[in-house]
Amino acid sequence: MARFQLVPIKVSWTVLLTLAHFTYLLFGATIFQMLEREAESNNRNHFQLEKLHFLANYTCLDGSALEKFVQVILDAWENGVNPSGNSTNPSNWDFCSSFFFAGTVVTTIGYGNLSPSTVSGQVFCVFYALCGIPLNLAFLKQLGKCLTIYLGRLEKGMVSVFPKKQIIEALAVSLFFITGSLLFLVIPPLLFSYVEGWTFGEGFYFAFITLSTIGFGDYVVGTDPGKEYISLYRSLAGIWIIFALAWLALILNMAGRIMELLIGLTHPGFKKQEVEEDVSSSEPEDTSKI
Repeated sequence: MARFQLVPIKVSWTVLLTLAHFTYLLFGATIFQMLEREAESNNRNHFQLEKLHFLANYTCLDGSALEKFVQVILDAWENGVNPSGNSTNPSNWDFCSSFFFAGTVVTTIGYGNLSPSTVSGQVFCVFYALCGIPLNLAFLKQLGKCLTIYLGRLEKGMVSVFPKKQIIEALAVSLFFITGSLLFLVIPPLLFSYVEGWTFGEGFYFAFITLSTIGFGDYVVGTDPGKEYISLYRSLAGIWIIFALAWLALILNMAGRIMELLIGLTHPGFKKQEVEEDVSSSEPEDTSKI
């Protein structure tokens, strides 16, 4: 009788990560389509009905004139001008708003609700981003090092009181995570919700989308023409973004290390293969043999 043996198949760590990454993208695309497509269709139909009602109530206008007016509104919005309100709306390019915009450029958030409209402004923005993005990355890296040093000091102080090192490390990381979450992900959304008139869920959504540098632009602080903001409101929001990004980058780095550690413990073959791939890729090619 023939016997069948299962031959172990080596799977490259790079291939596994690639498959996981694209599978995650396909999963996200499917869920977003299921959740948002019907709502988009309803909003489109509602807008068309509103245009028909508007034309019915104002017979002096025809369809082409209304479409031209809608295009004017769209152009104004694309140029950073809120079409609601009047000419007394606060400027998008006062110093505090410009400081906030500069922060979104160097952090690559790019909400999309505001951009330079002049050629000189666009040219300056390109060179400003070329120099500012590396500078911001270096600043965030240094700030992350400072936070790491602070975390190490916190661990040493706790170890001197409670000698079990592993438990203290876990407690220190948990305390660092909870404190940062309160400072950057709980209290700011509460303030944004109060000032902007959002729900806490909307404020938290804005905070996460901002700090993850996704920056959809559907929620942006300090853009409601019907509200009066303090002069430093958007500048303070920009400073919050900078320090929160450093904290979040450190947390994500810790999470990545924990995931690698867990995978290494549960699947030691993957970790070993990853090390072998790194070593083989770093070895210089032998050009003596042709």
